[in-house]
Parts: sequence; C-alpha cells; structure tokens
Amino acid sequence: MTATPFDLSDVKRRMQGAVQAFRHDLASLRTGRASPNLLDPIQIEAYGATMPINQVATVSVPEPRLISVQVWDRGMVAAVEKAIRESDLGLNPQTEGQVIRLRIPEMTEQRRKEMVKVAHKYAEDARIAARHVRRDGLDHLKKLAKDGEISEDDQAREADLVQKATDQTIAEIDQLLGTKEKEILQV
Repeated sequence: MTATPFDLSDVKRRMQGAVQAFRHDLASLRTGRASPNLLDPIQIEAYGATMPINQVATVSVPEPRLISVQVWDRGMVAAVEKAIRESDLGLNPQTEGQVIRLRIPEMTEQRRKEMVKVAHKYAEDARIAARHVRRDGLDHLKKLAKDGEISEDDQAREADLVQKATDQTIAEIDQLLGTKEKEILQV
C-alpha cells in the first residue's frame, strides 16, 4: 500500500483558521474601552470601490475612551463619517477637519447583553466552520478507505485524531468566548 496522502496537520491548520477568524470577530466587538479593532468591520465607499477603513484613514486610540480616525483624503471625510454612523456600533462621529473623533460611551446593561449575543453568534459560526473541516477530513478518510489506500483500522485511528482536533478547537473557541463575555459584562 502507498503512504497515506491524508494530512492531519492540514485539518488542524484549517481549524486554526476558524479560530483566528473568531479572534478577529471578537476584537471588533465593543467592550466599553476604545480599541482600533472596533472599526475593522466598517467598509467605506471610496473611489468606486468598497474598502476597509484602514485603507483610507489611520485609526488610533489617544485616550482609553476615544478613537481618533485621521482620514488621508479630505474628500473622503464625509464617506468615512457616514459609514461609521451607519454601522451598528452605536458611535457618534465628531468631525474636525480631516480628523473624526469617536467617544466611546459607557455601555448600558442592555447593550452589553446584545454584545454577548453577538459574541455567541460569532462563536457558533466558528464552531460550524471547525465542524465543516472535520467533515471534509472524515470524508477524505472514507474515500481513501473505500479506494483501498488505507485500512479500516487506519481510517478509524485517523478519524479519532480528527475528532480530537475538533474537540480541542471547539474548547479553544469556548474559552475565548468565555473570556470575551466576562470582558463585555464587566462594569
């Protein structure tokens, strides 16, 4: 028999991709403290295309409850301000020339609960992505066993390793969610 072309490290790498995407999603959630990542999901209509805010402006945090957006092109200030206003972040931009200041208000209890719900949705999306990777890996193993490339024992052993990788990934997602939830609910 030939060596198995099944690559467990590829499955783990793809699952880590789901975790990294989840980390990025969590970074964009508001916790009551200013963070430049908060504006990452905002897309700006600029020069006939849609682009992320960091491609038209510099985002910085000069104070713990203030985000400063330095727009590079004076003609883009209105588009950036509009995109921030229309985002679901609940921020009210104050414009002075090419600088847009965003005060981060104290979060109400209701808003905190909404943020936790969003975090849970992001976590579930990440879990689903990890399960899709698991399914792809198991399907690949079944095909290899069916084609006679690997034995049924090898298939079962590899499938067990894929399941363990999935369990570890989901545990990591749950741990990240728990940390973010505490951070959001902190008063």
